[in-house]
This record gives sequence, C-alpha cells and structure tokens, in this order.
Amino acid sequence: MTRWEESADIIFKNGIIFNPYTCEWLNEDFAVRNGIFIGTGPGYSGKEEVDLKSSYVCPGFIDAHVHIESSLLTPYEYARLVMQHGTTTVVADPHEIANVCGTAGIEYILQAHENQPLDIMVMLPSCVAATPIDECAITLTADLLLPFMNRDGVLGLGEMMNVPGVLSEEPLVMEKLILTSIRDGHAPFLTGTLLDQYIATGLQSDHETTVKSEGKEKLQKGMFLFIREGSTERNLHTLIPLVNACSSSRCSFCTDDRHADMLVTSGHIDDCIRKAIGEGCEPELAYRMATLSPAERFRLYDRGAISAGRIADFCVIDDIKKCNVHATYKNGRLVLPEHFRKEKTHTLKNWPFHAKIPSPEEIRITGTGTARVVKIQEGQIGTKAEYIQLSSDEIPDLKRDILKIVVVSRYYPENIGVGLVRGLGLTSGAMASSVSHDSHNIIAVGTSDNEIISAIAMVVKNKGAMVALNGKEEVCLPLSLAGLMSELPYENVHKGLESIHHLTKACGAIKDPFMYLSFLALSVIPELRVTTKGVFDVNIFSNVPLFMDEEKPADT
Repeated sequence: MTRWEESADIIFKNGIIFNPYTCEWLNEDFAVRNGIFIGTGPGYSGKEEVDLKSSYVCPGFIDAHVHIESSLLTPYEYARLVMQHGTTTVVADPHEIANVCGTAGIEYILQAHENQPLDIMVMLPSCVAATPIDECAITLTADLLLPFMNRDGVLGLGEMMNVPGVLSEEPLVMEKLILTSIRDGHAPFLTGTLLDQYIATGLQSDHETTVKSEGKEKLQKGMFLFIREGSTERNLHTLIPLVNACSSSRCSFCTDDRHADMLVTSGHIDDCIRKAIGEGCEPELAYRMATLSPAERFRLYDRGAISAGRIADFCVIDDIKKCNVHATYKNGRLVLPEHFRKEKTHTLKNWPFHAKIPSPEEIRITGTGTARVVKIQEGQIGTKAEYIQLSSDEIPDLKRDILKIVVVSRYYPENIGVGLVRGLGLTSGAMASSVSHDSHNIIAVGTSDNEIISAIAMVVKNKGAMVALNGKEEVCLPLSLAGLMSELPYENVHKGLESIHHLTKACGAIKDPFMYLSFLALSVIPELRVTTKGVFDVNIFSNVPLFMDEEKPADT
C-alpha cells in the first residue's frame, strides 16, 4: 500500500457514484483527505469510514446564475435552505444589492461567501444601472469594478444587459468587457446577425432564452445555455428538448429569481433535475447539467465531479428520478444545522430610500383613445404590448383585467410613473413592493387609487416591504435589509409569503403575483414596461405616451 492510498481522512463505502465525465453510475468507494477527493475504487484506507448503504451519490449541485436577493433571504439563510437540497455552489450576480448599495453591496455578498458553508461565487454586476435611463445608488463603472477582479470568489463579469450598448460598442460598455475573460450574456430574442455581433464582442452565455429555436441557434453559435426555472421565469419545459449527449456540456440549470417559498416547497437545482427528467431528459444528462457542465463553463476545475484533486462536495440521494436529497457534504463533511452561524450585524448602512407617498393627483391618469397596456405572460418575465381603446374614466377595468400600475422612485421622490397592466387578475385590493428589478423603486398595482396609495404608504413606513391589502385586511412582509431582503429565518419568510399569497389569491391574483410585479419596471426585457418616467417601450428603447395619437397599424 502506498503512502497516498493510506492517507485518507474518510473512506465513503458502498455508494453508487455518478460520473459526469462518462454519464454513468459506478459502484465505487471514494476517499477524502483535507476536504479533497483523493481517489475512487478499492485500495484506500482511512481514519474514518462512512457506509452509504447503496445510496446514489452525486457531485454537489451548482446553480449557474442566481440573484440571491430575489429569494428575499440573507445569503446566510439562503445557504441554510439550499444546501438541504444538495447545492454546494452558486454563481451569483449581486446586481440587485449593487443597484441599491453600490460597491458596498458587492462587499456584503463577498463577505457572505467567506462566512458560511455554501460557496457563493460572484459574477460582478455589469449593468448598474441596468440602462442609462434607469436609476440606482451609484453607477458602477469599469474603474469601480476593477479592484474586485482579483478577489477570492470573483469569477468574471455578470449578465451584460445593455444589448444596444454592446452592439454599438459604447466605450463604457467595452471597458467592462475587457476586464475579464469570463463574461455572461443577457440576450432575449436576439438572433441572426445581431446575435453574431453580440457574441463577437466576447459574450459567452445566455439565461434569457424562452423560445426553442432561439436556444438552438445560440447553442449552434457557441453560447452556453442556462436553462432557467425560477418563480415566474419557467423556461425548462420549452428548452429541455435541446439537451442531448452532445449539447449537455454546454447547458446548465439556473434559478435566476426564485422566492423563498418556492425554495421551501419545490427545492432548488434538485427541482430542476426532477422536472427535466419528468420532461423526458435522460437522468444522466440532467445530473451532468447540474454538476460538471456549470463547473467547466466557469472554469471551476476544482469541483463538479467525484474525482481525484477536486473539492469533496457531494450529496446523497435515494432515487435517481426523484432526486430526493437526504444528505449534503461540503469539503467531505456532512452539512449540519450548527454550521450556519447567525449572521453578524451586517455592514450595509444608509442605503437610499427617499420614496414619498404619492398624492391622488400624482397618480391620476387622464385621456381617451388607444392606450399602451403591459400584458403579463404567465411563466415568463417578458411582456407583450397591447393596444386597447379605453377612457381613463374606465380604470380600473375589472372586466378586461386592466389595472393602474404606479412606480415611485426610491432615489428621487419627485419621480413617479404611471401606466396600465393586464394579466395580474386582481378584482379587489392592492399590492406594493420595494423589490422592483433592477432599480428597486416602489411598484404598486391595485383596483383603486386609495388602496394603491395605502399600500405604497406601508412600504414607505417600513423603508422596504412587500404589502397586500384588501379593505381593512393588510399583510406586510418587512424587507429590512436594503428593502430587498428580510433578516428573518427562512421559515418565517416562508410563512410571511404564505400569508401574503393567501390574501392576493382572495383578491383574484394569479400565482406568484409579486414576482410578476417585480419585473414590470425592468427596462431591458421586451416589450413594454413602466418606470418612474412612465411607459417605456423596450423595442425602441424609449419612453412613450400612455395614449397613442392614432390606432396601432395592423401590420406591426
């Protein structure tokens, strides 16, 4: 026996290991020393043995793209929750907290990377503000991002949402792209020569694909495809047929934006695996997409497989198709509740929250004619532009499900935008939230101006919250950390969301209405949005009047 063979700390015996290199399951023991796999197969001995009792063993799951802030949890509570589901690494873009807190927000996430078991790898926010017309605490230029590039846990540049800036090769955009060789893209509905041009600037991946033909083109042109399954952005059913033995190395799962309640009830990357298998994907390809594929995309050659020299991150499951995780190991040690220390007092202070409560006059709509109405698409964050003949006196129009939407700036109190939305389903009451991608202004919708103003007032009072009300009934989930995240345990946040959703359901709303609401001001996803400046047409990248001067032409 060699010195190498006898030097293990722990031998894990009687496991059925998933090998993502060959996509097969192997009955092999494996050995760990100092948190690293030192080998598989017979011939190893160690100080300790763990009998896996013929359970299936997978490398730790990796989320290829996520905004932790969208869970409504602190990174510490997020880690405590997702690690129960076999996740050991997430690739996070902290652009939500960076929009609100600037570089201090990035520091906060990097600190969280160091102080709990989950590996939070960071892709630096490339678009803060999201576009030149958006509001934020501070514009993050290449000069401000550069000092982070060599920090532990930083992988590269996060999703480049400024597609017009890329295509026109704006100098400020190009300065960011040259900071690193790992660059995530953001290219909804981009195809043909424009997609070629986008890729040629160095953008390598996309998680905004919602159409199968678009996903196929992006794979054919060499992009990495992140198949997203979030609370409202559910693209797995559409895109999973693109996965085969050849393409699986270029495909990964991501959750992007998934609220705490979905994490509790459905899971994390384990949920993506189950759904993919349920849609007909070969189990081995689904597990590869959750492990080695994202590791190789981000050049994380120290993880993603149970093989010599890699970090000993893995999870134990009892059924390949159901992917029920009953134990997660980080650095070769079982993850236990006591490994998650309560977060110390965070360093974030004095984030901007200058929003005011609007008056009835400031949110009043006047006019008659053809109105531009934002139409929600269930299961997507993309919207459609609808052109509907109406009078402002008819708002709200509950029969046609047309409601007023109000956006109040958290940065500049005088900026208040108003528009119309269709598809939320409210027949009574109102909703408001300080989570509104990516600027995170207050966004509200309701069936009367008084209720809209009351809901906004409650958000302002808490300096950040999710609020639902219906008559005298009110439910509020305070978001005490930057108006984005709750500092409560995830169990409490889950209960708070259940209470809110119970009320919104009683008001007639669609499922997960707050997640849909949170994207209605996002000016980088087609087609129509509402910002603090009013209605915004993403296709022409311009603010437009609520009422059109003439009917929409039939051929457009």
